[in-house]
Amino acid sequence: MKAHDGMFLDGSWRPALGSGTIEVTNPADGTVLGAVPAGDGQDIDAAVCAARAALPGWAATAPAERAALLEALQRALTGRREEIAETVTAELGSPLSLSRKVHAAVPLAVCGSYARLAAEYAFEERIGTSRVLHEPVGVVGAITPWNYPLHQIVAKAAPALAAGCTMVLKPAEDTPLTAQLFAEAVAEAGLPAGVFNLVTGLGPVAGQALAEHDGIDLLSFTGSTAVGRRVAAAAAGGIKRVALELGGKSANVILPGADLAKAVSVGVANVMSNSGQTCSAWTRMLVDADRYDEAVALAAEAVAKYVTGDPRDEATRVGPLVNAKQHERVTGYIRRGQEEGARLVAGGAEPPEGRERGHYVRPTVFADVTPEMTIAQEEIFGPVLSILRYRDTEEALRIANGTVYGLAGAVWAADEDEAVAFARRMETGQVDINGGRFNPLAPFGGYKQSGVGRELGRHGLEEYLQTKSLQF
Repeated sequence: MKAHDGMFLDGSWRPALGSGTIEVTNPADGTVLGAVPAGDGQDIDAAVCAARAALPGWAATAPAERAALLEALQRALTGRREEIAETVTAELGSPLSLSRKVHAAVPLAVCGSYARLAAEYAFEERIGTSRVLHEPVGVVGAITPWNYPLHQIVAKAAPALAAGCTMVLKPAEDTPLTAQLFAEAVAEAGLPAGVFNLVTGLGPVAGQALAEHDGIDLLSFTGSTAVGRRVAAAAAGGIKRVALELGGKSANVILPGADLAKAVSVGVANVMSNSGQTCSAWTRMLVDADRYDEAVALAAEAVAKYVTGDPRDEATRVGPLVNAKQHERVTGYIRRGQEEGARLVAGGAEPPEGRERGHYVRPTVFADVTPEMTIAQEEIFGPVLSILRYRDTEEALRIANGTVYGLAGAVWAADEDEAVAFARRMETGQVDINGGRFNPLAPFGGYKQSGVGRELGRHGLEEYLQTKSLQF
């Protein structure tokens, strides 16, 4: 895990034009892992120019050839799987077991899915007397977050490349080493120069320059809703297409008659995974009044198993948060929950015992949470679960839909049809029924202030295509 001191532009590592650097630290103990260049507008401009120059050739490349190169990219990433897991653990703080199972493995599945889609997708079709062409949108600017650093890169790069687009990536400044590993894999796979370009840098500098650049045809951003607004506004000046995957406050609705023990156990695990740093986490658990106290007791019992620890220890289930700012944000919300009258069932704002060094937060569960409380409305992005009571299913639906977000959710019921009927009425982009598994081919994205557009599968590919009709 060695940091590059340059940018990956036009197929090779080149010195940065900007003069600053970004220090990358380990959130478990504060040790310095390395430093990467802090790119500026000059670096972004050079990367966009390289992507623009490579666009005609890559767009004209046969889909089958693009598919073969994506397969080569998947193989290159597979060969680095353990290095990826160790790098994510070092710079994000994700437990090594999770880094292997999710952070390294899921992007491989997504990359493979787009290799197949590139080969199978109908880029041309006949509709009556017309021939309809699905063409690459052009040069893509991608701004990715730190919480799933490789998955978020692959979820944008793989469909963009499959569609015939070229791209410039500006990754999160907390996890740039994972992005550099991806660039190394791109080079190893033999993608043409300029098709993929990487500029590390700060969001307000490099990210802003990318969003505003006239040479970008589509901007894809994943991050907080607040930053998403600014990015979208910057992109709007150039009438760019914008894809946004933003925040969430997802509801885990346990209907009367559902398997309560399973629903609570899986719900707690969902929130605690990745130290709660998941935009789609089910951070609001909704339980009917008759079984509410039992659910709270089950949640307290379940969360006791999630002890914070050294992320390099394969037995650890909860590592640190990514940085000091995130630590302060999450502990601030915990204190706010107590101030507003929520009952602390487990955890709290104090550092976990023996974990004063590093950005650790106690896995926390609140009961007696009401829908208007801050912790029930705002995205916390930490290992914090709120349990809310409802009287009937109509109230449960009002509570579930009662935030500005609509990214994900879950429904549990004894009868699957009952769960599906409830899920149909939820204002959210994805709902897991009785613990449904992640599907890399299913579209992912949000309603309301959780975003615009979809990622993954065919729907994710189509975000990077534009349509032309030829009339005969």
